[in-house]
Amino acid sequence: MSADHFPSARVHRVALVNAVATLLLLFIGGLVTSKGAGLAVPDWPTTFGYNMFLYPWSKMIGGIFYEHSHRLVASAVGLLTLTLAFWLWLREQRKWLRWLGAAALAMVVLQGVIGGLRVILLEETLAIIHACLAQAFFALTVSLVLFTSQEWTREPQKIELSEAARVRRLCVLTTAMIYLQGFFGAVVRYTGTGIQLHLLVAALVALHVALLGARIMRLRLNEVKLLRPAVILMGLLILQLALGLGSYIGKFTQLGAFLPLFAIVALRTTHVVAGALMLVTSLALTLRSYRHLTFPHSLLRQGLPPEQFSV
Repeated sequence: MSADHFPSARVHRVALVNAVATLLLLFIGGLVTSKGAGLAVPDWPTTFGYNMFLYPWSKMIGGIFYEHSHRLVASAVGLLTLTLAFWLWLREQRKWLRWLGAAALAMVVLQGVIGGLRVILLEETLAIIHACLAQAFFALTVSLVLFTSQEWTREPQKIELSEAARVRRLCVLTTAMIYLQGFFGAVVRYTGTGIQLHLLVAALVALHVALLGARIMRLRLNEVKLLRPAVILMGLLILQLALGLGSYIGKFTQLGAFLPLFAIVALRTTHVVAGALMLVTSLALTLRSYRHLTFPHSLLRQGLPPEQFSV
């Protein structure tokens, strides 16, 4: 690797580590909620009066272990985001990407404040906002991984497709539906209400993912950057439906009484993580569809608008 490419490669690695750490944070956050340990530590930013980073490991027992671990990993993600934003501001030539890094830093600070206020004010609404912002932040970290990769610094390989506009719109709509599903999922987790809307949106998500995957396969888009995430998204959908069914049985039916506690916790937590992975996979597919798909120039020269082929 040449000296010219070393800084960008290093920034990309920081972005990748940050995204992985954020996924770990989402898992621990889901574990905290599933274990009912969200308020195990009653103060913030301290931990039982201690400096958060000096709290004795010997006292991290029960729910305190999960909640305090969540805070420590969140601090690590904040430090990684700060490092990434710093490197982007110094090394990145694309102005919009520098500002995107700054936005990620602002978002992680806001997320930390909302999480702390949730502990102090005991507001379920703040817990829901905290959960939804976590998904949005994870999506942003994955976007930064893509934007700092070599894929986004090279000239994109364009694929001429008469249905390009329709595929793009379906990608955007699918991503939005998955995020909306995450919102209703947070409402169900924190309030125990809204299960009907959650199930309705889940059905709509399943429909849109199936339509998107089928369309990409039908069009024989052999471009691996489009086909691979579409296949992964459909696989995650199957996994998510199975996890959702298990979580529903464990929380809302009498059969849940026969499931061991660790199984219920594992189902709920993995359900949250799988939803986040669906979101970022659909987002990556959306970004790549805008980067690689284009309306055929031959049809444009004939004066035929793209909308005519996207009904």
